[in-house]
Amino acid sequence: MPKRGEMFVKSRVITALAASAAVAFVPSVALAQRPTPPSPEQRIERLERQIQQMQRQIFPKGRPADTAGFSDDPAATQSSVVSLDQRLDALERQMADLVRQSEENGNRLRTIEGGLTQMKSDQDQRITAIEQKMSTAAAVAPAQVQETAPATTPAKPKPGGKTTPPKKTAENQVPGEGGPAPVAAAALPAVDEGEDAYSQGFHLWEAGQYDQAIAQLKAFTAAFPKHRRTSYANNLIGRALLDEGKYNDAAAVLLANYRGNPNGERAADSLFYLGQAVMKLGQPGQACRAYAEFDAIYGAKARADLKKQVADAKAQAQCG
Repeated sequence: MPKRGEMFVKSRVITALAASAAVAFVPSVALAQRPTPPSPEQRIERLERQIQQMQRQIFPKGRPADTAGFSDDPAATQSSVVSLDQRLDALERQMADLVRQSEENGNRLRTIEGGLTQMKSDQDQRITAIEQKMSTAAAVAPAQVQETAPATTPAKPKPGGKTTPPKKTAENQVPGEGGPAPVAAAALPAVDEGEDAYSQGFHLWEAGQYDQAIAQLKAFTAAFPKHRRTSYANNLIGRALLDEGKYNDAAAVLLANYRGNPNGERAADSLFYLGQAVMKLGQPGQACRAYAEFDAIYGAKARADLKKQVADAKAQAQCG
């Protein structure tokens, strides 16, 4: 039978072991109750949810497509940005060219419209001037016939039955001769240098040498501004420009020829070709105004071929 002291020692050892076991068990229980840390995926999902909550507060109507969220599209490269800049620059240059051309065409059309309006307002004055000139010409024609009559008078008989020959004058005698001058010698026409100059320009135009023809015709009008062929020359310059495809320049020349000399022999032709030029510019309404002006001023006395051309042009422009 063990002794009392040994039993006390054993009980103390057992108590100490039990206490140490309890102390060792408590941290293990605490460690067993502690939650496991979240994984990286869980942490990312939690951050995304928090960001979405913040975006709903900042953008209550929905997040912008370009300022929030994650985009699957690749980021723009430097080459793509440079390409876009170049394309934008090209578009801006093309737009500027279109705007400039539109403004230039608008200015030209306004100039043509102003010219046609001025022609319409001057119509009555021109018709009155034409009538006055015709009346003056009709009154002057008999006087011219009287002035061209022979200046000699028949011989008067003398009392003795003899006649006295007519006196010699400067109109019916040739220097150095005593007899009367031949009529044919006085009627010889002089050389018309202006006619020759115009003919050269006409033949150049007829041969298709438009630039040379324009230069020759301009030289003719500068040297002979009062020649009857001046109206022809200016009209032919406009037609040469029209043949070359320079429709704006042709319209300006033809309008100036018509307005500057409405009684010229080719003023009516210039008005017709003016309509042709503005038709080439894509303005059938302005062409119809020119043809109406032609009918009002020259319709009754224009040439048959020119009337036919105007009628065909009116049908082409669909003038009402």
